[in-house]
Amino acid sequence: MKRIDPLPPSPKMIGLYLADLAAPTGKAPALSVSTIDRRLSGLSWNYTQRGFTLDRKNRHIATVLAGIKRKHARPPVQKEAILAEDILDMIATLGFGLRDLRDRAILLIGYAGGLRRSEIVNLDVHKDDTADSGGWIEVEEKGALLMLNAKTGWREVEIGRGSSDQTCPVHALEQWLNFAKIDFGPVFVRTSRDGTSALKARLSDKHVARLIKQTVLDAGIRSDLPEKERLTLFSGHSLRAGLASSAEVDERYVQKQLGHASAEMTRRYQRRRDRFRVNLTKAAGL
Repeated sequence: MKRIDPLPPSPKMIGLYLADLAAPTGKAPALSVSTIDRRLSGLSWNYTQRGFTLDRKNRHIATVLAGIKRKHARPPVQKEAILAEDILDMIATLGFGLRDLRDRAILLIGYAGGLRRSEIVNLDVHKDDTADSGGWIEVEEKGALLMLNAKTGWREVEIGRGSSDQTCPVHALEQWLNFAKIDFGPVFVRTSRDGTSALKARLSDKHVARLIKQTVLDAGIRSDLPEKERLTLFSGHSLRAGLASSAEVDERYVQKQLGHASAEMTRRYQRRRDRFRVNLTKAAGL
């Protein structure tokens, strides 16, 4: 647009480019801060592939980006939490076909483990079953141990058996693996069109998001809102937020289950917590 040679990278020109992205021109709307940040990351990666280095801390880039964030940044949009009563209503909408067994296991394991949707679908039956594995499972008498290679590094997630087979995540997982005859490779795979047999292809994490939205609608959760708004409210993160909001245990156990480095991050997932449980004003004598 500016008729400037893109190589080698010019921090000054990239700063001007970022400023243009934040300012609407003609019919083109201004981009959000997260989109601008993502485009900058894309530029940085592209330059690296070409043998160049882009210094994001250069004042021409850092100053402009900081100004954009000060002016345009908005609080993060939080997805609605799926609470204990919600997950029970959601799995009640599923039948008992092979595909239903899989989807029930996905919802219960995702909820009880506080898992990201990518962590759910990247699970293998055993260690090193596949090259794209994101972890594996070990089913024991008292529950299931999940070894996850998540974005924060390796962590263990313990999922105990529930009080009833109908709602137990470990039982649901065993049922799926048994009837799908899965003993190697990805835990959650696609099924045939007629839903009678399991295929070898690993599920996409998008299936988890679609499953959550569909069962939320089928269960009538937040039926006081229009369908379009309900679909926007819920996503894969709703399972993690649900566990954080529903589990009435010491916060540190929830933090460990979610794999958060800080308690503050865990609190962001808690949609219904007493924010004034610790009153420092009274503790200070006032």
